[in-house]
Amino acid sequence: MSDAAPPDLYYLEYYEEFLAKVRLLAGKVRDGDWLPEFVIGVGRGGLVPAVYISHQLDLPMLSIDHSSRVPGFADELLAKIAAMSADGSRLLFVDDINDSGSTIGYIRDLLVGNGCAAENLRFAVLITNTGSRAQVDYWTDSIDRAVDKRWFVFPWEAVSSKAALVEEALSVPERLS
Repeated sequence: MSDAAPPDLYYLEYYEEFLAKVRLLAGKVRDGDWLPEFVIGVGRGGLVPAVYISHQLDLPMLSIDHSSRVPGFADELLAKIAAMSADGSRLLFVDDINDSGSTIGYIRDLLVGNGCAAENLRFAVLITNTGSRAQVDYWTDSIDRAVDKRWFVFPWEAVSSKAALVEEALSVPERLS
C-alpha cells in the first residue's frame, strides 16, 4: 500500500440509489433508436448492473470476466462475442464506471481485432469520467476525474473491508491525485 493520503471513499446508497440509476440507464437504452439483443456484463463491477438491466429490458445476459486479469480468459469469450456482432447481433456492454477508459478500450480493441461489427456494439455505465480515454453511449452520471477524486464504492463492493477498498483505490494513484 502507498503512503499517499487516504482516498475519499464515496458509498452510493445501497438499493434505492442503485436501482434508480439502473432504471434510468435501462430507460435511456429502451427509449433510444438502437436496441440490443443481448446485455453483456463486464466482470466484476458490471455484472450486478447488467443483471438488473437485462431484467429491465427483458433481454438475455452474457458475461465476461475482465477483472480477473487471467491471461486469455476473457479474450476467448470476447472473440466469440465479436463473431456474434459480425453476424448481426446487437450487444450492450455494461460496466459500473468508465474511469480511465482502460477496460472499455481494451474490450473495444480486442473486439475490433476479432472482426466485430462496431455498429452492433454499445457501452453503458452508471458513472462516466468526461476525461476518459474511451467514450460510452449511455450513462447516468458523469464526473470530471481531474477535479472529482472520490473513489466510488458500489453497493456490491460495500461488503469489502475498508482496508481492502482503500488498497484498491490506492493501487491506481493517478485517478486520485
